[in-house]
Amino acid sequence: MENYLRKNFEVEAKRPSEEALRRWRCAVSVVKNPRRRFRMVADLAKRAEAQRKRKIIQISHFFLWDDPSIWDLRPGNRVVEHNVPEDFSESGFRINPDELASVVGSHNIKRLESHGGAEGLARNLSVSLRDGVVSSDITIRQNVYGCNRHAEKPSRSFWMFVWESLHDLTLIILMVCAVVSVGVGIATEGWPKGMYDGLGIILCIVLVVMVTAISDYKQSLQFKVLDKEKKNIMIQVTRDGCRQKVSIFDLVVGDVVHLSIGDQVPADGVLISGYSLTVDESSLSGESEPVNVDEARPFLLSGTKIQDGSGKMLVTAVGMRTEWGRLMVTLSEGGEDETPLQVKLNGVATIIGKIGLAFAVMTFLVLTTRFLVSKIHRHEITKWSLDDAVNLLNYFAIAVTIIVVAVPEGLPLAVTLSLAFAMKELMNDKALVRHLSVCETMGSASCICTDKTGTLTTNHMVVNKIWISEQTKTIRSTKIEHEFRSSFSEQTFNLLLQSIFLNSGSEVVKGKDGKNTILGTPTETALLEFGLLLGGDSRIHHQESEIVKVEPFNSVKKKMSVLVSLPKRGEFRAFCKGASEIILKMCERMVNNDGKEVVLSENQRKKIADVINGFACEALRTLCLAFKDVEGNSEIPSDGYTLIAVIGIKDPVRPGVREAVKTCLAAGITVRMVVIITVNNIHHFSLNTAKAIAKECGILTEDGLAMEGPDFRNKSPREMEELIPKLQVMARSLPLDKHTLVTQLRNMFKEVVAVTGDGTNDAPALHEADIGLAMGIAGTEVAKENADVIIMDDNFTTIVNVARWGRAVYINIQKFVQFQLTVNVVALMINFVSACITGE
Repeated sequence: MENYLRKNFEVEAKRPSEEALRRWRCAVSVVKNPRRRFRMVADLAKRAEAQRKRKIIQISHFFLWDDPSIWDLRPGNRVVEHNVPEDFSESGFRINPDELASVVGSHNIKRLESHGGAEGLARNLSVSLRDGVVSSDITIRQNVYGCNRHAEKPSRSFWMFVWESLHDLTLIILMVCAVVSVGVGIATEGWPKGMYDGLGIILCIVLVVMVTAISDYKQSLQFKVLDKEKKNIMIQVTRDGCRQKVSIFDLVVGDVVHLSIGDQVPADGVLISGYSLTVDESSLSGESEPVNVDEARPFLLSGTKIQDGSGKMLVTAVGMRTEWGRLMVTLSEGGEDETPLQVKLNGVATIIGKIGLAFAVMTFLVLTTRFLVSKIHRHEITKWSLDDAVNLLNYFAIAVTIIVVAVPEGLPLAVTLSLAFAMKELMNDKALVRHLSVCETMGSASCICTDKTGTLTTNHMVVNKIWISEQTKTIRSTKIEHEFRSSFSEQTFNLLLQSIFLNSGSEVVKGKDGKNTILGTPTETALLEFGLLLGGDSRIHHQESEIVKVEPFNSVKKKMSVLVSLPKRGEFRAFCKGASEIILKMCERMVNNDGKEVVLSENQRKKIADVINGFACEALRTLCLAFKDVEGNSEIPSDGYTLIAVIGIKDPVRPGVREAVKTCLAAGITVRMVVIITVNNIHHFSLNTAKAIAKECGILTEDGLAMEGPDFRNKSPREMEELIPKLQVMARSLPLDKHTLVTQLRNMFKEVVAVTGDGTNDAPALHEADIGLAMGIAGTEVAKENADVIIMDDNFTTIVNVARWGRAVYINIQKFVQFQLTVNVVALMINFVSACITGE
């Protein structure tokens, strides 16, 4: 039996091959009708057809730039017609929805220029590129240009589930038996006594059908709710002159959307402004190479991902008028892949079903043979009556009953219901499960590779210490402006504020209540909050100095740089911030207490390095701020900077994390902390910092190993085999290091690995892991797209709950299988033995 299950019913927990999926379907269809058995699994035929259609659309999209006229011939190019209200022109809109959608859809730069570019489209849409949409216009924009929702297949009614349940082959046989039983019973025993047996069978059929239909219907509704929740993305837009977060479903044509690394483009649009913006369009074109979006190619398409840089776009089409909407309307979903446990239990049910079918046939033959031998013995073989027909019907009913009892139809259903219930409970525990199989797989997890920011910590960073002009200051109160102004020269103080407010990808916005809100990454938020505490004003600094060029942060350079024009005409200054030791190497001078630039001596470099290490040993994240005055606005320099300050940022450990880690260790789950440099981790996260926090969380033990990413990636396979079992902390790692660690754990040590992540660079590891866990608050859309579970509260304790529910599912299903098989096998043997011995 074990060999049979392994050969026919072995599938991967993640991304199973189509061959394996088809193999077990062929094996199962022998015993039970496929329509019933496959009601909750992927439709491979629909999936193949959808893939074929997607390929055609991707090919046409690939050639679109060479010949824009192809757009008119593409599948799904005819947009859904919307009735334009009579007061269309009175509303202030001067461009038709179809024409507006075709500007981006056709990728025709000449057509865009004929409308006056982004500014011209904004005028036609009666919207300001600076202040965005006015909230009072949202309803009329939705009426004219449509809502940002895609057409969904209508939900199947409850009666459709009832109808599908009635197609069960066993139930059909029982229905025939019930009808015959009623007819023969009335003829032999009269009314109403002859109805009892047949009516009892009918009531059992109705009960089975209703229970099955209700459970399937409720589960379909639950999946629909989960699907809607995972598609509800929050995006940043400018409305009423304020930058704010809105749901992707509330986006309207004319909105000014802010995009950064890891975001999903929520609608079709035109680039307003941007820095080093590259987009992954593989979901539409099938091409893995990123596309540069600039003035020469300013079109952004819904469903694509921002791979690098940042920018702002004007929304020109939403919902079914977007390229992604046209793609979706031509495709049909193929359903979710079944889980390994579902497949294995289907295999068990198939084996028992075949055994039950064989026993049913043998029982019917034995009973019929005994009956015929008895008639021959009494010389009544030629005399037949209604009583004889009732006896043969009873024998047939016994055989059908054996099939019903033997085939454990409840096994696959038990798994589905258990996993669906676990999904529902995990939703209440702030964990959104995107794939059903995760609930099952997480129960087998033996290792969790967790990041730090937001998972082990609160994800609200604050500046705790600062070293500036050879002085170290601890930030203990909110009233520090006077202390800093009295301690440092005016020039030094202004340099610090400029480096904080001008060299930032985040933004300080003032809400309707008059309070300042900072939108951006946690590290930059901490810096801007510190700048506001010092009395700085982001708006004033940006008015005085215009940003000329930007080099956004990435995990390779580990720094962010900007080039700005100073208030004095013709003067330019470059600001740089990032990993402490990298910025320190780029500096040749430092700012002293008088605000003057002095040459950095080797002794001073050593002192600054000691300051950085001291901050790190106190579990502070460190980054350096530097500047350089340049001539002209040609390029951002790579060396010759002047050091301004070393910043120490603290992110407190979440309450309950130490207890949660202790629970994991007691349950046999190893916890490893992997700190990867991501867009949310601009500072250089040193090994000392990682070790300090890992000890505080209970992850790093006395016999545990902590090392840096560069050391790990230079190890040979043999060395990795020796060190990985002891490895508990890895700091300063690249995305490839995390991916390598997960791959080695899975392939070399056969562990079931769960990985947490929030950044775009975590996506490879999330995709490779058995269970990918993305952060719902701090996580980028790319990370969420590659994850299996979204942790809605970004808390490590929630991950422990996922593992707990996974094990609970396994234990409960194990108990149910034990009960089911015990009852079935005993009933099967008793029926067969009694039939052979007594003839009843």
